[in-house]
Amino acid sequence: MRTLVGLVVAAVVFAGIGLSIFYGVGPLPDPARCEATVGGRTVELDTEQAENVALIAAIGVERDLPARAVTIAIATARQESKWRNLDYGDRDSLGMFQQRPSQGWGTEAQVQRPRYAINAFYDALEQVPGYTDLEITVAAQEVQRSAFPDAYGQHEEDSRVLASALTGYSPARFSCTVRRAFEEDLSDRLNPAGLTPAAARVRRDVTRTFGELPLGGFAPGGVSTGHIPGSAHYEGRAVDIFFRPVGDEALNREGWAVAQYLVAHAERLKVETVIFDERIWTAARSGSGWRDYEVSSLRPGDRDILLHRDHVHVDVVD
Repeated sequence: MRTLVGLVVAAVVFAGIGLSIFYGVGPLPDPARCEATVGGRTVELDTEQAENVALIAAIGVERDLPARAVTIAIATARQESKWRNLDYGDRDSLGMFQQRPSQGWGTEAQVQRPRYAINAFYDALEQVPGYTDLEITVAAQEVQRSAFPDAYGQHEEDSRVLASALTGYSPARFSCTVRRAFEEDLSDRLNPAGLTPAAARVRRDVTRTFGELPLGGFAPGGVSTGHIPGSAHYEGRAVDIFFRPVGDEALNREGWAVAQYLVAHAERLKVETVIFDERIWTAARSGSGWRDYEVSSLRPGDRDILLHRDHVHVDVVD
């Protein structure tokens, strides 16, 4: 009897440990994390850091800045805040870049808004003559005027990895393991565009971040044809972002920048699936990263569409 009781207790304990690991609660480490691997070097981040770094890269892409600018920005934010949006700092320094309102960077509220702070950094960086040819520590110091001008360079290698992945130069090299603690409630509350609240939020977020992009996969009142059986499009939970023509390297990079941004923000945006360029990431198997995307049959002429070579598909739990 004691043996049976012991086994039951052990089972309960292990089940509790399993749930703690899955949901990231209790004394055990939070399983949610992200990583980028390029050229044999891996950089790990927690969810907050990943969201901030991905936003730095995305705004760089939207502004059509070179990857070098994104590397400089990421390295600077790593040194100043460890990629966190801080509400404190030396003297009146605040935010990811520790910008000082007293030095003309904006109000206290503004410099703590990531989008504002990132754009303010890029605005200043673009005023530095020949910044793309400067060492990172020099370019960053020209913007920041730090008391520790040599500190930025130590983050160059990690920042290059992240910039390469998140600007799309290294496809499918950035991924996140996420907690799926949100409940699956397939709401039938469609907005006038035919999207559920969470899908509409993704649409707004992508266009706010990357600018106006060709979108599809939804329609007023919902869609009923044009997608594979069981598609999230039929429930208003999916958005397609197009990057045509296929084979255009710049458009393919932008597509990967959008796809990997969505993975970085998967928990915040309740993203369930991202598919692009014959690769798929799902929240349910997020620990496996990007995987090959396969379909059961391919008709001539449909290959680019069915393999998602011409568009990023994103669907959400709503």
